[in-house]
Amino acid sequence: MPFLSSFNWVPLLLTGKLALVTTLILVIIGVPLAYAIAFSKSKLKPVFEALVGMPLVLPPTVIGFYFLLIFSPAYGVGKWLKDFFDIQLVFSFNGLVVASLIYSLPFMVQPIQNGLQSLPKNLHEASYTLGKSKWQTLWYVLLPNCKKAILTGMVLTFAHTIGEFGLVLMVGGSIPNKTQVASSIIYEKVESLNYEAAHKYSAILLVISFVILVLVYSLSKNNFSTQIKNNGH
Repeated sequence: MPFLSSFNWVPLLLTGKLALVTTLILVIIGVPLAYAIAFSKSKLKPVFEALVGMPLVLPPTVIGFYFLLIFSPAYGVGKWLKDFFDIQLVFSFNGLVVASLIYSLPFMVQPIQNGLQSLPKNLHEASYTLGKSKWQTLWYVLLPNCKKAILTGMVLTFAHTIGEFGLVLMVGGSIPNKTQVASSIIYEKVESLNYEAAHKYSAILLVISFVILVLVYSLSKNNFSTQIKNNGH
């Protein structure tokens, strides 16, 4: 097919890779962080919640600007990483991952936090009574009852990363075959009045996103139905 032979799939593949890597890392980071915030009794809890939720209200350009400022290889942390570890985050795929982790953090943490907080308190008490530690209680008691919240966080994180534009453009620079993701190439095609190419990328991204959401929500529904049956309701 002419369409398949001439179409550049690299931006879509980079987009999928970025979304997948970001989602997997944030699951690892988000679960313990959500647990710590959900059951924290510290007076600083609102401060921690505000820090996690900042990307929800900040423009992507603000985060992108400070990312460039901090990780520029010319000075500061960026210079230290470049000189001692030969790592450059600005205008690199690794930089896109780090920036996406920061910007998508609340989309993973908040659903899991809400899911944990909605569980009956007797689950904790029963687990502690049986001699389980806090981490054992989290992994073997609480998380199995929060599958829907975790799945929701993963869906939101994946979808949000796919759709991000301003931050990835500032941090990655839209370098072909390196940091040029779907959202940035669509912008470039529209800017150059190449609407046909923009339509192709947009349509494919739309279909992929829709299929993923349908599959995930179907799985979530099935898990929820199974849990109800197992509980005898």
